[in-house]
Amino acid sequence: MRKDNINSLEEWKPMAAIEKYLSVSRETILQYINKKGMPAHKLGRQWRFKISEVDEWLRSGNAADVGGNSP
Repeated sequence: MRKDNINSLEEWKPMAAIEKYLSVSRETILQYINKKGMPAHKLGRQWRFKISEVDEWLRSGNAADVGGNSP
């Protein structure tokens, strides 16, 4: 792989970064992964995310309230 391709690769983010990015708890993110198909990848025991995938998932409308009080 060429060096310029390495520089253009998107960084994998840990759970804590996604919690902060979305302003939600770890439990909410785990619910999104399990019930709403949030894009996430497991590396050993740790979850990793790509911001671009999370953004695309949000725009798709799949992030609707998990178990909320909607009628």
